[in-house]
Amino acid sequence: MAQAPQNQELTERFIQFYRNYYRDEIGRLAQRYPNEQRSLYVDYDDLYTFDPDLAEDYLAKPDQLQRYAQEALRLYDLPADVSLGQAHVRLRTIPDSIDIRNIRVHDDHIGKLVSVQGIVRKATDVRPKITEAAFECQRCGTMTYIPQQDSGFQEPHECQGCERQGPFRVNFDQSEFVDSQKIRVQESPEDLRGGETPQSIDINIEDDITGKVTAGDHVTLNGVLHIEQQTSNNEKTPIFDLYMDGVSITIEDEEFEDMEITDEDKQEIVELSSHPDIYDEMIASVAPSIYGYDQEKLAMILQLFSGVTKRLPDGSRIRGDLHMLLIGDPGTGKSQLLSYIRHIAPRSVYTSGKGSSAAGLTAAAVRDDFGDGQQWTLEAGALVLADKGIAAVDELDKMRSEDRSAMHEALEQQSISISKAGINATLKSRCSLLGAANPKYGRFDQYEPIGEQIDLEPALISRFDLIFTVTDQPDPEKDGDLADHILQTNYAGELNTQRTRMTNSNFSQAEVDAATEEVEPAIEPDLLRKYIAHAKRNCYPTMTDEARRAIREFYVDLRARGADEDAPVPVTARKLEALVRLAEASARVRLSDTVEAEDAERVIAIVRSCLEAIGVDPETGEFDADVIETGTTKTQRDRIKNLKHLISTLEDEFEEGAPVDEVLDRAETELGLDRTKAEDEIEKLRRKGEVYEPRQDHLRTT
Repeated sequence: MAQAPQNQELTERFIQFYRNYYRDEIGRLAQRYPNEQRSLYVDYDDLYTFDPDLAEDYLAKPDQLQRYAQEALRLYDLPADVSLGQAHVRLRTIPDSIDIRNIRVHDDHIGKLVSVQGIVRKATDVRPKITEAAFECQRCGTMTYIPQQDSGFQEPHECQGCERQGPFRVNFDQSEFVDSQKIRVQESPEDLRGGETPQSIDINIEDDITGKVTAGDHVTLNGVLHIEQQTSNNEKTPIFDLYMDGVSITIEDEEFEDMEITDEDKQEIVELSSHPDIYDEMIASVAPSIYGYDQEKLAMILQLFSGVTKRLPDGSRIRGDLHMLLIGDPGTGKSQLLSYIRHIAPRSVYTSGKGSSAAGLTAAAVRDDFGDGQQWTLEAGALVLADKGIAAVDELDKMRSEDRSAMHEALEQQSISISKAGINATLKSRCSLLGAANPKYGRFDQYEPIGEQIDLEPALISRFDLIFTVTDQPDPEKDGDLADHILQTNYAGELNTQRTRMTNSNFSQAEVDAATEEVEPAIEPDLLRKYIAHAKRNCYPTMTDEARRAIREFYVDLRARGADEDAPVPVTARKLEALVRLAEASARVRLSDTVEAEDAERVIAIVRSCLEAIGVDPETGEFDADVIETGTTKTQRDRIKNLKHLISTLEDEFEEGAPVDEVLDRAETELGLDRTKAEDEIEKLRRKGEVYEPRQDHLRTT
């Protein structure tokens, strides 16, 4: 009989706790119960402050203490007409969350209330679950009520009225149901290092916390850890699965990253930001083992800091994330730059072109045994997992074009719409894309215009804010410096490895430090990661008039070159938005609240060099936006138009169509096209189906 007074004592303690800490919250719950709110959320810190023993017991014996906490809520002094009969008590802000991969039986986690963090990989539909079934006897009509557990559906053995063994029918009106949902939470990508396979855990949630999360949400989940025996061909096996019964769930979506930044870190970050050569230090902190590429490295730093995401009063949104593409010859270190950025970025996902499908990049509708029975669920892909971070996609040119097209919406709208298997959903993918690709022929052909050697869809190319071309041209002086750098890097690695692996190494630590100094990053990766997180959380720079004027003048000057009727359009408005985003990122590097003229000049120089490398018509030497936007220059388009017009004129003059030799001669004399170029253009028209040969060496337009 000692148990009952103890139970009563615990219930009294909870009532006292509610009176001291949650009087107002319970009053609000009473007004909103049961339609608007069905749970009282209790902070663990409050319970610990009130009674540390009670708080620790709650974590150790959650099922038992949850009952007393809910009983106390029912017995709490409320107006006579208000009852909180089925209200839940949900404990949150539990200290010390456990990594999913570190949940262990011998650590005594089973049966305890624990907290895990991760990203929602899958979520089933919300389904009704029976908690108490009312069985009606078909012979005498007596009702038998049986509580239901997760282990299986329990039916009565005999009727309590006529004492016969049925038959029984479930009376749904008299039974009690609750909403239930199953979600799978996987470790967040930023917590994984060195190619670890992410671990996951399944969580069952009920009632008012169902239907709140979707695939791709970052969550902190508190729940009671249980084990369940696996079966194989209806036979029980000695292996058990872990699962959780969810108590409370918090979406951590809005926070940039759950990164601890101490006061000392903040002091160091602020001190760094005031260095006059902070931009050079940042460049020296990106992949120091790779020689050169200062402009590319600066652009990557700006991408990590990103511009400001703007929300307008009408609800529309302008993206602040920067997308960047590296196109270059093999062996120029593109992949190494990508993987380095992936390790610096506080949240990142790395994928390679050949190993990625459209579903793997965006989201997949999967039919499997997750949940009860075969049902369709959404599974988040790489661009969703990289939400609020960086998605690094290597070998972009090796992907199938239909897989690449899946990225279009993710890049501009920063969302992914899925309509598959009856599922219509929109997932968030607010990430920056850093892509790398090789040119069409494997490496750049110096005699062909660069714009024609980029074998990517113009619709995709135009969405990148910056496109860098990396060519590998022999240059004795540059090659000598590169050789020295690579040899020095390897020598530093050799010394360090020998010193750590061999007990009788001839080299002292001082010699190793001297050798590695050249390849040391100027700012340690951990500090750089914290710097970026701090800047993104606290800096929202605005443009000064000088910066706005500098960007406006650059844009208007470039556009002015396309004012003539025959001139190509040099740049489009997309490039203007890119300039603004880059300038904001440049201000964030200094932790500045204003975008100064120096930021504008810095990013104008980067954009100009990118345009000169790729957005120039090689025949006229003029900037031409169409090289990037449509894949063909204005000169080419005019040439094709004139050539088609010439063929259609000649086919009227000749009965069997326009003779090829005549077309080539006239193209040379009238259009100024040499024979080889004219032959190339005719071949392109033939491939597109715009001209055909009714008989050999004669052409007609379609």
